[in-house]
Amino acid sequence: MGSSLPAADKKLVQIVDAALADAAGRSGEWLVCKKGCTQCCIGPFPISQLDAARLREGLADLEENDPKRARRVRQRAKDAVKRLSPAFPGDPTTGTLGTDEDSESRFAGFADDEPCPALDPTTGTCDLYSARPMTCRTFGPPVRTGENGALGVCELCYHGATDQQIAACEMVPDPDGLEDKLTAKMQQQTGRHGETIVAFVLAE
Repeated sequence: MGSSLPAADKKLVQIVDAALADAAGRSGEWLVCKKGCTQCCIGPFPISQLDAARLREGLADLEENDPKRARRVRQRAKDAVKRLSPAFPGDPTTGTLGTDEDSESRFAGFADDEPCPALDPTTGTCDLYSARPMTCRTFGPPVRTGENGALGVCELCYHGATDQQIAACEMVPDPDGLEDKLTAKMQQQTGRHGETIVAFVLAE
């Protein structure tokens, strides 16, 4: 099966994963992320069209290698879409998130208890781990977020660390802005624009 992903997506994944490994090394025992911890798998979050294409490819690979598991992922996604569509802050027919102020405000408290459909509820692991979105790859270590550039960390991590110690563990996932360039290319290539969430991508 030919890939619809830009060839440089593999480079982006390598850059981000290397940045995570470096931040994890500096964080030591403060970073408590481990297999079976699902804190970051609950509640939807915006993903780019590049993330969406990577997830589609990951699910297609899973369908070839483990069709039963792939069917379970797709069914969880379809069930999630059915639950989420009535209050979805965007277009529920395409899964595209709205960008107006009202939509963004509604998304802030949207479906906070909804598990990601890629999460296996039995094992607490991700069935599409190698194809996971960039947000998943950067969750845990300190990463600058928002317009003010504040350092955000997982609430389970860095207990007992000072602000200075947390800052010393900062992760810089994509210093050259490769993700934005590849996302723009992906949007131009596919005609799909805007952000979406995992459930709508995997339910297609």
